[in-house]
Amino acid sequence: MTTYDVYGIGNALVDKEFEVDDNFFVEAGIEKGFMTLMDEHPQQVILDLLSQRYPLKKQAGGGSAANTLYAVSQFGGKTFYACKVANDETGDFYVSALGDHNISTNLGAQREPGMTGRCLVMVTPDAERTMLTHLGISSQVSPSDVQEEIVAQAKFVYIEGYLVTSDSARAAAKKLKACAEQHGVKTALTFSDPAMVEYFKDGVNEVLGDGVDLLFCNEQEAKIWADEDDFEKACKKIATVATSFVITRGARGALLFDGQNYIDIAPHSVKAVDTNGAGDMFSGAFLYGITQGMSFQKAGELASLASATVVTEFGPRLDPEQHLRLLEKLN
Repeated sequence: MTTYDVYGIGNALVDKEFEVDDNFFVEAGIEKGFMTLMDEHPQQVILDLLSQRYPLKKQAGGGSAANTLYAVSQFGGKTFYACKVANDETGDFYVSALGDHNISTNLGAQREPGMTGRCLVMVTPDAERTMLTHLGISSQVSPSDVQEEIVAQAKFVYIEGYLVTSDSARAAAKKLKACAEQHGVKTALTFSDPAMVEYFKDGVNEVLGDGVDLLFCNEQEAKIWADEDDFEKACKKIATVATSFVITRGARGALLFDGQNYIDIAPHSVKAVDTNGAGDMFSGAFLYGITQGMSFQKAGELASLASATVVTEFGPRLDPEQHLRLLEKLN
């Protein structure tokens, strides 16, 4: 019996988003365009600097997989999110947001003491996002957070690539993939960020194992993982570990592979102000589409439209009613 369209696992983070200039990265010694993991104290130092110089643009529940599941749920799909948050005020904020958006979760009333994960998102005038993340209690996501009986009720499981940075979280991702395969549930993985395939490639490959049914990545991540400058060659290597895949290409749209054919998805010309969450939205819209019976082509068109919309405003998520308008526009 299928109860959920997508069962996802990922790092639960509260995003604090700022609009900054490139000079800030030079002064603070931050690598632009990447996600960098940090301990609590150095992240707080950067947060204090940001707060002194720039207004907070937005605070919202985040995390790559959570953003994707949010999109699936707001389009009308049923989702379950396995994660870990602490019993602090930030955790209360995060859990409340999940409940408001009808996302089922493994989180009970009694949560462990500690600090809920936090991500500083810095967006530059070119709309590129740079992230500094303190995982907090999210780094303790473990195999015990995977509920096999619920996994068996899903059409797809969705694994966030950021999980490979923690031994326990990586083990949880591997358990989820194994449970899904055992119960005939399709597996999907996202590389999440160029830093994951550049600095944690062994962990990514460990989770990939003998392959997944569906892989999400962007062009830069594909080339880094494949160790190929040529996009076509990188695609061929991706096809050795993924039955099907989605590669986003920014202003050039996306390339899909449905297992037999390559499908080009046209981009939408928009004025981008914040690319944070664009990939998460693409994945969410695409997963919604294919779990509701859409073709790869149709699902890709919805995903392209949705990701083009989310980059026109700050934050990685759209308002609930915007998803319905996107479906109406697609049809």
